[in-house]
Order: sequence, then C-alpha cells, then structure tokens
Amino acid sequence: MKSSTIADLLSKENILQDIEIKGWVRTFRANRFIALNDGSTINNIQCVVDFENTDEATLKRITTGAAVHIKGSLTESQGKGQSVEIQVTSIEILGDSDPETFPIQPKKHSFEFLRENAHLRTRTNTFSAVMRLRSSLSFAIHKYFNDNGFYYMHTPIITGSDAEGAGEMFRVTNLDAKNPPLDENGNVNYKEDFFGKETNLTVSGQLEAETYAMSLGKVYTFGPTFRAENSNTSRHLAEFWMIEPEVAFMDLAGNMDLAEDFMKSVLSYILEHNREDLEFLESRLLDEEKTKPQAERSDMSLIEKIKFVVDNNFKRVSYTEAIDILKNCKPNKKKKFKYIIEEWGADLQSEHERYLVEKHFNCPVILFDYPANIKAFYMRLNEDGKTVRAMDILFPGIGEMVGGSQREERLDVLKEKMKALDIDEEELWWYLDLRKYGTAVHSGFGLGFERLVMFATGMGNIRDVIPFPRTPQNAEF
Repeated sequence: MKSSTIADLLSKENILQDIEIKGWVRTFRANRFIALNDGSTINNIQCVVDFENTDEATLKRITTGAAVHIKGSLTESQGKGQSVEIQVTSIEILGDSDPETFPIQPKKHSFEFLRENAHLRTRTNTFSAVMRLRSSLSFAIHKYFNDNGFYYMHTPIITGSDAEGAGEMFRVTNLDAKNPPLDENGNVNYKEDFFGKETNLTVSGQLEAETYAMSLGKVYTFGPTFRAENSNTSRHLAEFWMIEPEVAFMDLAGNMDLAEDFMKSVLSYILEHNREDLEFLESRLLDEEKTKPQAERSDMSLIEKIKFVVDNNFKRVSYTEAIDILKNCKPNKKKKFKYIIEEWGADLQSEHERYLVEKHFNCPVILFDYPANIKAFYMRLNEDGKTVRAMDILFPGIGEMVGGSQREERLDVLKEKMKALDIDEEELWWYLDLRKYGTAVHSGFGLGFERLVMFATGMGNIRDVIPFPRTPQNAEF
C-alpha cells in the first residue's frame, strides 16, 4: 500500500480505511496519543495507539523525534482540535532514537540554540513553515519568469570580475597556501594558479546575464552569491541567493513595471498556497509583539504586510523629491532619526526608507534617479551628469527590497566611468564588447532571496531563513 502524507489525509472529505503513514513523533502522551508530523503541513495528525495490544518495548521506543511507520484507519476524531485521527493497528519504529539526547524537545527553544542545531531545527513548527514558504517562493519565482517568456541561465560562480566594485570577495585558488609562487616583484604569481589569473566567488551574476539578454532578449539568474563582508548583523550572510533578471530594449520605466508586477505575483502565490504556514507565523509574531514596548510594535500583522504590497500600487518618487520630504519631516527635524538627512547626496538608511513607505506615502515606494556617486559604475548616467537611472523598491518593515537600473549602453560613457573608478578595461573587455556590437537600451534588477523570505515569514534574522547560514567564524554543517 502506498503511504499517504498528512497534508493529503487532512484534505480528504471522506473517511478512509486501511491507510499507511510515515513521519516523526512530536509528542507521545498517556502511552496512547501520538502527535505525528511528516513535513507536508504545519499540522500534526493524532494517532491513537491501542496500548493494550502493543508490546511494552515498542511503547518505550515511541519518543519525541522517533521516525515511525503507522498502519491504521482514518476516522472522525473523538477529541477536540482535529477533525480526523488515525486508529493505529500496527506501528513500526524506524531506526534508532535516543530520547535523552534528542535536542528538539517539545518546548520553546531560542533561535540561537536552533541555529546551533540547524540540521534538526526544521523539526519545529516555525522552521518547517519558513522552509516550506522558501520553497514556494522559489517555485513562484521560476513560474513567473517562465510564464513571461524569460530564459533561465546559470551564471558563473567562479569569476575574475567584481560586479559591485566593493572588493569583498572570496578568493578561489589551488596555490600552496604556505609557499605560493611569487613574481619578480615578490607578489603572488596568479599566472601559475589553476585559472591562470586571480579568481573569486561571484557577488552577482548580473554582468554575465547582460550578455545573454543582448541575444536572448529576456533572461534571469537565480543562484548562490558570496560576499566576504565581516559583518555579524541580522541582515548579512556570506553566502546568499540572488534573483537577477535582465531585459534587452527595456528602459527604467519598464524595469519598474516588471519589478512591481514580479513582486506582487510571487507574494500573491504564497497567500494562495501557503495560508496555514502564514497564519502560524503570524500568530507567532503577534505573541512576540506583545513582549515589545508599544513604540516598537508593528502597525501591521504579517499577512497585512504582504497584502499591503500585493494590493497597493507602488508610488514612484525621485530621489531628489524623497530627500526634500525627509529633510523636512518631523523625525528629521526633531533628530529622531539615527542618521540625520542634511543634504542631497546622502545614502538613505532603512529608517528613512521605512518612513517613506509606512508614514509618508502609506504604500510601497520606488525611488529612482539616484546620485551617481553612490551607485555602481554600470548604471546609465542621466543628462544632468550627476544622477543615474537607478531604482530601489522599498517595503514596509524592511526598507529596500529590490535594487536595479537601466544599464549604461554607451561605450564612451561606460569607459569614462570605469576609468574614474579605476576599473580595469582588460578585465571587462567582454562587457565592453556588448556596447560595441549591437548596443541597445537594456535594464535589470537584483533581489536578495533571503531578504524576500524574511519579509514573507516575518523572521527578524537572515540566519533563520536559509537552511545553513554562512557568517563570519561560522561554516558549520
């Protein structure tokens, strides 16, 4: 007989006889009632054991964390809290289980403790819900791009270029760490390295994606990226995933249209398909909010935040207009902001972005036309010579969610910008070729996937929305 899933059994309208199910014991009480979960849903199913006909040795092995194979019949529940339950006719304990040392006991654990047991933390309701939502968001992203005529491409993980120009990259080498070959100047001779040059783990697939957009029209990448930033904040990881679409013949306005439609689509998907997980996480957040001072509590519940994005048109505001609003707003004048806005050219912080979204406009916001000196070299320079056709999408509770731009398609202008920033033309000769042969207006954006998962789940630390977080001094598992 084929095993059923709990999600399948709980969705059945008719009571079934002779079912089989496999899962992990969450709790076992009174030598009779098993709360079983198999990961297919946030909900457990109750399995009622006939302890009079079950040998004592088996009963002793039914402990929290044990994997079991149960046969029985699905019947209407006699107790409260569930519509159906399983009357067990036979139970098999699969493998070993040590109740004395199993870390995930049926009690509240701190997130820090669960990070130390990341290999087991999805046995909890919170992390199983988070990871199901992560999976659904991944599917929704691929579905959106596939439905809209994009081609999925795999950009290199090992690269010789620094797309962001920040220099915070992980080096890839097979040279002897203790005795590397040196050149005549006493520097490491990377010509003798595996690739014959200095290479790193990528921080972005954007530049390579542009090459394919300029032949296939519409492409996207969705893969791992890496940043050697020595930061231990709740918003930084050394390894994370990026979604990066690139589209030929699309200007900044089209880029904003695409990004807004994309965000609404993927969030609508989880509202429709992950309701129980969202409701559980929302309930968890509401309990957490009660412990905070009134001033720090959110004005919106988790599902309300998601609907806030899905149901509202995104307000489009120039950076210059946003600076005027922030300079003259009450929190700035009364020095309530941690970073006071004093003049045009300031790099906006999360507190400024959230003020614009949550207080001033009361809807998601797209800021555009940023100062050139705070944005990347590949962004198209505007006619004023001081701003670029960049755009950031701002969400409630988190600030910047998406960053993108119209790319600089003019060879002479791009060369001038690279020279000013001391970017070696020889390293990016292929990128410059795109501006020599069939150059055209094109645009794209980047979205840190973990930041999206944080927004969709309400989790406050980015380490809790990726299966195995990589952070400074931590590469466990």
